[in-house]
Amino acid sequence: MTEFTYSTDADGVATITWDVPGKSMNVLSLEGFAQLEAHIETALGDDAVKGVVITSGKPDFAAGMDLNILATGKGVVNEDPAKQVFDAINGMHAILRKIERAGMDPKTLKGGKPIVAALPGTALGIGLELPLACHRIFVADTPRAKIGLPEIKVGIFPGAGGTTRLARKLGAMGAAPFLLEGKLVDPKRAKSAGLVDEVVAPEDLLARAKEWVLAAKDADLVKPWDAKGYKMPGGAPYHPSGFMTFVGASAMINGKTQGVYPAAKALLSAVYEGALVPFDTALKIEARWFTSVLMNPSSGAMIRSLFINKEALEKGANRPDAPDAKVRKLGVLGAGMMGAGIAYVAANAGVEVVLVDAAQDAAERGRAHAEGILDKGMKRGKVTEDGKAAVLARITPTTDYAALDGCDLVIEAVFEDPKIKAEVTARAEAVLGEDAIFATNTSTLPISDLAQASARRANFIGIHFFSPVDKMALVEIIKGRETEDMAVAKALDFVRQIRKTPIVVNDARFFYANRCIIPYLNEGMRMVREGVAPALVENAAKLMGMPLGPLQLVDETSLDLGAKIAKATRAAMGESYPDGDVDEVIFWMVEQGRLGRKSQSGFYAYDDKGKRLELWDGLAAQYPQTDAQPDLTEVQHRLMFAQALEAVRALEEGVLTDIREGDVGAIMGWGFAPWSGGPFSWLDMLGAPFAVETCDRLEAAYGPRFRAPAMLRQMAEAGHRFYHAKAQAA
Repeated sequence: MTEFTYSTDADGVATITWDVPGKSMNVLSLEGFAQLEAHIETALGDDAVKGVVITSGKPDFAAGMDLNILATGKGVVNEDPAKQVFDAINGMHAILRKIERAGMDPKTLKGGKPIVAALPGTALGIGLELPLACHRIFVADTPRAKIGLPEIKVGIFPGAGGTTRLARKLGAMGAAPFLLEGKLVDPKRAKSAGLVDEVVAPEDLLARAKEWVLAAKDADLVKPWDAKGYKMPGGAPYHPSGFMTFVGASAMINGKTQGVYPAAKALLSAVYEGALVPFDTALKIEARWFTSVLMNPSSGAMIRSLFINKEALEKGANRPDAPDAKVRKLGVLGAGMMGAGIAYVAANAGVEVVLVDAAQDAAERGRAHAEGILDKGMKRGKVTEDGKAAVLARITPTTDYAALDGCDLVIEAVFEDPKIKAEVTARAEAVLGEDAIFATNTSTLPISDLAQASARRANFIGIHFFSPVDKMALVEIIKGRETEDMAVAKALDFVRQIRKTPIVVNDARFFYANRCIIPYLNEGMRMVREGVAPALVENAAKLMGMPLGPLQLVDETSLDLGAKIAKATRAAMGESYPDGDVDEVIFWMVEQGRLGRKSQSGFYAYDDKGKRLELWDGLAAQYPQTDAQPDLTEVQHRLMFAQALEAVRALEEGVLTDIREGDVGAIMGWGFAPWSGGPFSWLDMLGAPFAVETCDRLEAAYGPRFRAPAMLRQMAEAGHRFYHAKAQAA
């Protein structure tokens, strides 16, 4: 497959055009890299060629490296995979170094041919690392374009020289937002930050690049780090100012990652160590650290879940074979926070929305919620006045159900009361066309039970948004017992239409996400009741990579909601209800009026402005801490296995049908330790035999909630994993 093509013009400028067939965005493969090298060799060896422009045949430059290669280990031998990866990375460095030196004399640094990058749009990952090796970077003035190095977000870091080059170009402090946070910016901000050299009108891009090539002098081709007397911006590690920068960066990384994300620490090590040696040695150090990260199972799991699996789900991996079902007109019932949020994200995606509430002023407040979000976007320069007006014009607030006429999807987001939901279902269906789909946004009530109020249960489905709707990317689609494929297809197409990530699960109490997160919250409260120090509980969770400890998360979701769910669950389960000791804690807290953040009092204390302070000292009086505190690992195992075992049970019972959805949903839905790739990936890292052994020990100590599911025990006996090697490499 030809990924790069080569041509020359009458002025002696060679153009290498990157255009991967069959893809909307360029991604770099090993084969493509070899083609690029061959074209560079041709240009450098041809006396008639005065210089080179590297550009794209697509509207954007590149989305990065083909992460399937990194996640599956395709082409890596078993005998010494680390050496093969290290050699491959060094080979990439050699190609980019060849571009950077461009045939110049190594002593005089003269005689090279100018090589520039002309980026028509977005350039991410290797799509920026390649330009950084060029002598000048031109970018088309396309506001939608994004420039940056987002690798850290999927568990790796820029390993094709991007880490070393950007740190030496901008200094450690200037490079930090782009390397350690994966910050992406538009072309103009990229120029201001020093990532690129020139921003030009799209129609002038190639002409301006060629003009520079023909006018370039020898001195224009020498990178600062190759020039005599180079000093790192902001100071090298042994310089007083540079020393403080690296001390601060180390503290920041450990504070944010708690040491569980190997890529961030490795990246900083590569920058620090690389800054102490010559450039070519620094590249070898970068390759060594990149290999170390790639050999860590965390990186493969993160790439697989947060990129490959997530992308597959967003493209409709589990979509039924049904005609296109994009939503033309959406009805939203209930203009509270959830309903207003759903109306906003739909209108923002170009969908006409009818927002219905019992009172006109409530419906208007729902539309005003969207206006508030847009106003914040305008302050950040992300939304224009015309854009805001267009979105708001798509939202019609009303009390009239007749306005739902013509809606092909209606989402009910009223109170969690079956009677109220039944009433609005009947009123809406009286207006809707025969093929319209009706969805409920419930987070706890069984879909099949709510569907009893519907006159057409085949078209009744659950679409569970997470709060706040405009920020949370996951949407859980729940199939009732009688839900048919067309409703599933419609729900999936809608979620993809509003640019969110869908998972599809079968109906059961709490569905998937809430089913798994509730045991995590309960285990935290259960330990407090047992006399485990609340600070130990919270920090144990964070040291495992959970974004919030269980007590803080209860505060955020509110204790009275927890009490309501507990009462409903106890009523449904009767004597088999297992969480009476947890209820004691919740109900006592509610009796004290401590409802969480919303009341500025919960497991944590808050100031009068609602800022979270320290853990509430009243817990110690009610639940005194025991003299002998449990080991940190024991607390972590209780918190992690409480979630992961519930995920396995959901799979075992058929609520979850695809482990990809289980892992992606866990990370995006409630923040399950992203470094692990999700609960199924985490159990694979532990190995089923160790997981079962740990379950047996926890069950003996704490009860049947830690009993190993039969599926996991069978896997341990057979030596199997959730992600089989063959399936992973397919």
